[in-house]
Amino acid sequence: MNELPAGLHIVATPIGNLGDLSPRAADTLRRAHRILVEDTRVTAKLLGHVGAKVPMTRYDDHSTDRDREAIVARLGEEAIALVSDAGTPLISDPGYKLVRAARAAGHAVHTIPGPSAGIAALTLAGLPTDRFLFVGFLPAKAKARADAIADIAGLRATLVIYESGPRLAGTLAALGDGLGDRDAAVARELTKLHEECVTGTLEDLAERYAATPAKGEIVIIVGPPSEAPEASQDALDAALDEALLRLSPSRAAAEVADRLGVPRKRAYARALELSR
Repeated sequence: MNELPAGLHIVATPIGNLGDLSPRAADTLRRAHRILVEDTRVTAKLLGHVGAKVPMTRYDDHSTDRDREAIVARLGEEAIALVSDAGTPLISDPGYKLVRAARAAGHAVHTIPGPSAGIAALTLAGLPTDRFLFVGFLPAKAKARADAIADIAGLRATLVIYESGPRLAGTLAALGDGLGDRDAAVARELTKLHEECVTGTLEDLAERYAATPAKGEIVIIVGPPSEAPEASQDALDAALDEALLRLSPSRAAAEVADRLGVPRKRAYARALELSR
């Protein structure tokens, strides 16, 4: 068996079903010199499943710069694997600073891709997947959470949000307040025995989970805002009349098109007509 190359190996682990661990991931965990973990108790079960007897070192949000420097110093001669408790490391988990430090020191960084709760939930929700934003966990405090939601309210993208059971109903209600009553889905216990994905509007889902709190690890998927109706001809003409008092037809058309959300070609053609 060839020796595992020295460097940092980012290993995705199952989000529930141990059968989702890839053969390459299992092989990497067995052959690594050391494994960086969030919780040794959680990862010990996985290592037992694949028959890996490799020393573990805790690496999480509380790890210091000195901890990171000590790890990087060993990457030139050792193959060190990085895992999270579940899913793909660095996705709402610690690790990016370690990857950055390893690269800066000239060490190899390898990725062994696999499960991710956010991507799995997207495939179940039946909402647009051509453009999406991973939000992670929203802030716990109401004001900070509302501000964070306001920052993303105008994005024409599906939103992927992680949440815990006790906070789920409140977060759904806050999303409804900040985004409007959009289509959404709540996916929980993904790949496990009691996997479910419940769809509805944000208001419906908030009411459901306020009455029946959910348990387990949860992903909220929120659809993008609905398409706004295109501005009427009267509204376009009024806006162009005002803009043409200040600007050339081309610049007036560009300003009005952006403000009203109409095609620039339409706005420019009408601006030329009105300027004559």
